[in-house]
Amino acid sequence: MSLTDKIDSDLKAAMKASDKLTLETLRMVKSALKYRQIEKGAPLSDDDVIAVLSTLSKQRRDSVEQFRKGGREDLALKEEAELKVLKGYMPPELSPEELDRLIGQAISESGASGPQDMGKVMRVLMPKVKGADGKLVGEKVRAALSGKGGK
Repeated sequence: MSLTDKIDSDLKAAMKASDKLTLETLRMVKSALKYRQIEKGAPLSDDDVIAVLSTLSKQRRDSVEQFRKGGREDLALKEEAELKVLKGYMPPELSPEELDRLIGQAISESGASGPQDMGKVMRVLMPKVKGADGKLVGEKVRAALSGKGGK
């Protein structure tokens, strides 16, 4: 079963169960997927769906941060609940050790020698860590490259 089919069946189940949060979140996902499909002009693969889910997850994380800064805990909690629903469709998150191992491999594959080569490393690494928080990955890569010697 493709990821799109799973989302469709879960949407129907949420309707039947009157699960308002899941229903709203999955409708938002379906809308974003439809826009992406129109942009692409072809049916979406599971990788395309994961890319859309990653974007939506990042938006939710950013919103939580902004709402907390603004003192709107109620909205932050809603965004966190939506994020939890989205994570159910994402690939499992990598452990810190696995991520560090993949970063090391990407650094050696790209021949990076310092922080100025971060773009090379990220191009090699990001396809391998689909669904991971890009901000966290970027920070870890920057730290690894800084430790490798650079500026």
